[in-house]
Amino acid sequence: MSSAPTSSAPINFDHIAAMSDRFGTFEHAERRTPRAEHGYCVDDVARVLLVAARERERNSMVTQLMESSCRFVMEAQNESGEIRNRRSADGTWHGPMTVDDCWGRSLWGLGTAAAMADSALAEQALTSFDRGARLRSTWSRSMAFAALGAAEVVRAHPNHQGAMELLHDAASVIDAPSDDSGWMWPEHRLTYANAAVPDALMAAGHALGRPALVERGLALLGWLLGRETLHGHLSVTPAGGAGPRDGGTVDDGAVFDQQPIEVAAMADACSRAVDLTGWSSWRSGIEMAGAWFDGDNDSMCVMWDAESGGGFDGLERGGRNENQGAESTLALISTRQVLRRYAPARV
Repeated sequence: MSSAPTSSAPINFDHIAAMSDRFGTFEHAERRTPRAEHGYCVDDVARVLLVAARERERNSMVTQLMESSCRFVMEAQNESGEIRNRRSADGTWHGPMTVDDCWGRSLWGLGTAAAMADSALAEQALTSFDRGARLRSTWSRSMAFAALGAAEVVRAHPNHQGAMELLHDAASVIDAPSDDSGWMWPEHRLTYANAAVPDALMAAGHALGRPALVERGLALLGWLLGRETLHGHLSVTPAGGAGPRDGGTVDDGAVFDQQPIEVAAMADACSRAVDLTGWSSWRSGIEMAGAWFDGDNDSMCVMWDAESGGGFDGLERGGRNENQGAESTLALISTRQVLRRYAPARV
């Protein structure tokens, strides 16, 4: 059982370290125990690289996680820049080379490491980023993740040509016109990590000097935050997604299963909105994201384990999924990193 969360609890990488071995971080867990038989995926290991690279209080554990996850992501990449997502516990890679989400997430992690890691690792990460940034995906979410990495590269290396070109192309893919005049979102449905879409548009607009893109991102974020707020707390899009004609499944409008990655994406996007506008009103999204993990959610259920440092895998009607997988734990860490910067009294 989890002990009650405390507002002073430090950001905790212990569970991610416990989920990791010499190759990388295992994807799934049964409660706290890693399920090695399911192996690893770049989707999650790139997230380890992301949060480790942006951790400002980086101890030897976090440094080791950053170095090993960067090596894992680079080994997943071929000379053309494509990414193979899956790796077995024995270290064997399998599956196709793609420019799907694993490619986008790899560029997000590599771009962040290129901007925030120590010089030797940053140089390696930038080389790998440059290789992947030559490619393009037709999937808007993949391009959104890649754009977030490109924005980090531009922050550290202004006018970096490959990153700027990727941001330009990503904006066109992400914000394709909707064919439904009553549906503001640029995709047919809300799916997963939805706030990454406005986050990427804001990042691209700022880097490219296109204020209209920033405004479009802010408008989408405001729409999404309003849709995902219920009775003063976050009630995020469920795992099954949502479309223009979908309603709630219970009387109060709450829908399940809710995933921690949705909450983390909202915190990230609202933090960028604060940075770009200076408007404190966006802090409410960040504070609600932190509160969601602490139990201010549709099931009034604490979504992290204070003993292990793990995040629980999903909010269910009247309870939670007790497994503590990598994605959920990394979403918890990511959200707390944002909270530490924008709402330090909650961390």
